Amino acid sequence: MNKKVVFAAALLLTSVAAVAGLSSGRSPDMPLRAAAAAQEPEQGEDIRIALFGQPFPVERSPLLVDGVTLVPLRGIAEALGAEVSWDGDSRTAVLRKGSSEIRLVVDSPDAVKNGQPMLLEAAPRLVGDYVMVPLRFIGESFDTVVTWDGSARVVAIDRLPTLPVVGSFDNLKTLLEKAGQAQGGFVVDAGSAASSVQVTTNAKSAQSASSAPAAESPSAPVATKEKAEAAADYSRTITQVEGVDEADVVKTDGDYLYQVNKERIVIAQAAPADQMKIASVIRFDGSSFRPNELYVDDRRLVVIGTTGRYAQVEPMPMPMPEASTGASATSPKKIVIGPSTSAVKAIVYDIADKTAPKQLREVELDGSYVTSRKIGSALYLITNKYAGYAYTAQKDGGTAADEANKNAPFYKDSAVSGETIPLGYDVIRYFPESPERNYMLVGGLNLDRADQPMDVSAYLGSGQNVYASGEHLYAAVGKSKPLDVRPAESAAPAEPGSDAMKRKIAPPSYETTTVVYKFRLEQGKTKFVAQGEVPGTALNQFSMDEHNGIFRIATTKGDMWRTDENTSKNNVYTLDEALKPLGKLEGIAPGERIYSVRFMGSRAYMVTFKNTDPLFAIDLSNPASPAVLGALKIPGYSDYLHPYDETHLIGFGKETTEVPLKGDPYDPNRTVAYYQGMKLSLFDVSDVTKPVEMFKEIIGDRGTESELLRNHKALLFSKERNLLAFPVTVMEIPNKTAAGAGNATAYGQFKFQGAYVYRLDLTNGFQLKAPITHLTKEDLLKSGSRPYDSDRHVERILYVGDTLYTLSNGLIKANDLTTLQEKGSLAIR
Repeated sequence: MNKKVVFAAALLLTSVAAVAGLSSGRSPDMPLRAAAAAQEPEQGEDIRIALFGQPFPVERSPLLVDGVTLVPLRGIAEALGAEVSWDGDSRTAVLRKGSSEIRLVVDSPDAVKNGQPMLLEAAPRLVGDYVMVPLRFIGESFDTVVTWDGSARVVAIDRLPTLPVVGSFDNLKTLLEKAGQAQGGFVVDAGSAASSVQVTTNAKSAQSASSAPAAESPSAPVATKEKAEAAADYSRTITQVEGVDEADVVKTDGDYLYQVNKERIVIAQAAPADQMKIASVIRFDGSSFRPNELYVDDRRLVVIGTTGRYAQVEPMPMPMPEASTGASATSPKKIVIGPSTSAVKAIVYDIADKTAPKQLREVELDGSYVTSRKIGSALYLITNKYAGYAYTAQKDGGTAADEANKNAPFYKDSAVSGETIPLGYDVIRYFPESPERNYMLVGGLNLDRADQPMDVSAYLGSGQNVYASGEHLYAAVGKSKPLDVRPAESAAPAEPGSDAMKRKIAPPSYETTTVVYKFRLEQGKTKFVAQGEVPGTALNQFSMDEHNGIFRIATTKGDMWRTDENTSKNNVYTLDEALKPLGKLEGIAPGERIYSVRFMGSRAYMVTFKNTDPLFAIDLSNPASPAVLGALKIPGYSDYLHPYDETHLIGFGKETTEVPLKGDPYDPNRTVAYYQGMKLSLFDVSDVTKPVEMFKEIIGDRGTESELLRNHKALLFSKERNLLAFPVTVMEIPNKTAAGAGNATAYGQFKFQGAYVYRLDLTNGFQLKAPITHLTKEDLLKSGSRPYDSDRHVERILYVGDTLYTLSNGLIKANDLTTLQEKGSLAIR
């Protein structure tokens, strides 16, 4: 067998996307039948299986089918504690363990797990009298982690790790004190998430989670939904991973527009464009709830926002000075000191009738909003909450129990009750090597199961950079500690600009690492899988990726201002399914830092910057040995990279001008780069050894800004329609050709706010079709030289059919997608 084919198949075995198969060993009533394969399976006699650290013999050799390893069902399933039954008439295998039930049909990729449909990557098949099923699915369905050792050709099945619980408030205080001592410096980034602890408070809810019939779960497998959406003629929110939805301020279902508009939700009928109208407005008057983002599917609207409250704290006596003596006395007057707290709330609506949305459910998670994801009917919310000591009045009558209760994070779920439910310290877990002064909470909902309680998970940790694939959630926590690298000062005098002078004045650096936590996502529930660590700090969610089961992450380590061995360097690391180190590529672009990263299959593209913009093409086809394939150095930088196709990238960032820095006594040749206008680049990476900037477009001058540079969801892009659009605030220098035009530090004056709409193709590059603004001439006259906050600032652009829609808080405007002639508008008051 070709070694490359074997290696690729082995890697695909580790793919978390292999949500497939079960294995059923010999069953005397199974008919003898040859396997009906789309592709002739390969024998995997040399692949060995280790179960919980011990060799595990299988009844017959594994099969490799399209890179997925199939094994006999019964032996593995029963070894994992599941009961296996077989119905020969329907050719169905049923596995049961505890409250879990899985149904598989021979030759069908469709399975049902706990009443929910799932799409398998490889269909179970009969080989002789054995039912062969994908190994990964059977293992991960029963709380194990499956990993592949390519050198030994061993598939290892191990139990999910169990992390310790905080246990008590006293232990929490001990952990927090240790965390403060250990950190020494500060937390520079964040992430972490959930040990799936489902809190069920009544029997009815528990029963509904396990016994609801499949008829109550009408959602189709994710792949089927994606095909249906692809056939629909309207734009979607730009997301990092296909099939993993991200919340945004505007969504459409192809008929209606849904918008977070100030402190309300506006639902507007989109077509016909010349007859747009408001269908309904959801208001939250009289409450502390503030909507931030939303999701929409064919049946539901989910609104996510924040809600505030004040902690209930016992009054405390206040020391008061005595007027006669100036001495301090205790006043009998008491005041309430209550720290404000916030929670994240998600409200689910039935939108069958767009004119009268019906609230179905609401949930709350303590803390501040980090992010969320929606995968099919599963919704995941992630929050952070400070875990420091609560304000208490213990010396004034309070108790230790009061203190503990006030500190504990809480959640709320209308499917359970209307009461706030504190999480006990017996379910809050922590990572032994890296406790934090924060809680990270993850709430998981199966939106198809209205009576099923929210799956609530809590860890002593924090989260900022979160990446989610279809099967896993990864949270990155940046750590920092002082690293004193200064050499002993020499008694000899140091000349300005010399290395000795630089060493003498160099302050201490910080050593940074990023801890990554991996969690399995399944139908609204999360389970901790693994923990890993890499040097450096991740920039954002696009610094992380999962491909064929391999986790890839890009980081920056060191300081840009240093010129010694601790200057900044950029790196790419690969980790296996257990987040064990696999490969690394270090030392890219010393003295610069990462501005953007995009992983695309077996490649990664990285933009670093200090004075110029190097775009690096990185080969990840062999995860154990990443390598730079090529680089391109050009002025400017890209804050965001978006795929145009497999061999072309679009970069969005800023143009820069490099200027000598005069008067630097330590480096007379030093230069500094000043950003100028917004820059669009189209890169050709078909020859990865020689990336090329095919086209570029500069918008405005210094001061020009776009939300797209901070938020990828502000982009509208359709390769099929040659369409590119985004909101932008344009600043221009008047009389640019006159004196002063060469001043790189000069800011432009306000010229435009709205949408820039481009035609983009590989022949002509960026062609501005038209700018679309919601501002009137009067608005522009009022603005003066600087932009001002206005309800007419365009936030998002999308299309439905042949109509382009731009949305601000005060207006929805419809333009013909081809000519950009205005077709209609709708004022929002």
